[in-house]
Amino acid sequence: MSGDGSGFAGDPPPEALDAAATVFGLLASPARLHLVWALAGGESDVTRLAQRLGGALPAISQHLTKLKLGGLVGSRREGRRQVYYLRDPRIVELVGALLAPGSEAPAAPERSLGA
Repeated sequence: MSGDGSGFAGDPPPEALDAAATVFGLLASPARLHLVWALAGGESDVTRLAQRLGGALPAISQHLTKLKLGGLVGSRREGRRQVYYLRDPRIVELVGALLAPGSEAPAAPERSLGA
């Protein structure tokens, strides 16, 4: 615990900050955030994900590839299908905290023309 009551002590190492920034960068896309939300409910193939999200199959596949390269999503072959799943349960907690029904999303910052 820190002395200011925030619960955080010291600064995280640069590597941890880089890793977190990468995760937040991947989740900055509404489509990828929606994919992570969908996969939080259980594994799925690209066809079902495209149907659920209402996106084009190639676009959903491309987003899944980015999430996979970023280490958030894993996949395995089941017959002809590639089944996707979330690799880290902490991502489910993070996305759930932001998007779960009844949770209050943080307000978007106001943008000024000078920024």
